[in-house]
Amino acid sequence: MSDPIGFDDFLKVDIRVGTIVDAQPFPEARKPAIKLWVDFGGEIGVRKSSAQITAHYTPDKLIGRQVLAVVNFPPRQIGPFLSEVLVLGVPDENGAVVLLRPDFPVPIGGRMH
Repeated sequence: MSDPIGFDDFLKVDIRVGTIVDAQPFPEARKPAIKLWVDFGGEIGVRKSSAQITAHYTPDKLIGRQVLAVVNFPPRQIGPFLSEVLVLGVPDENGAVVLLRPDFPVPIGGRMH
C-alpha cells in the first residue's frame, strides 16, 4: 500500500468519465498500445490517450465505451503521439490492463467522487 494522503490531496486528482469516440492502432509505440480519443464534453472536450490495452481490446470494440480518466495530468509525449489524459484500468490475473468504467451509462464529463 502507498503512503497515506490527505483528502485534500485526493481532491486534486480530477477523474472524469468520457466516451471513446475514436481508437486506432499505435504501431510506433514501444509496447503494444492503442491511441484513444475520449470525449469528456463541455470545457474539457475530446482528449487523446495512449493505452497499453491490446490484450483485451481492439480499436473497433472501444468506440462508444465509457471510461474513467485523470484529466489534469500534464500532457506526455509517447513517441509521435501526445497523450493528454490517463485512462484508468486495473491488472487482470496476468497483468493485462482491464479498463475502469461505470456500471451504467452516465453523462460525460462527470467527476468521480
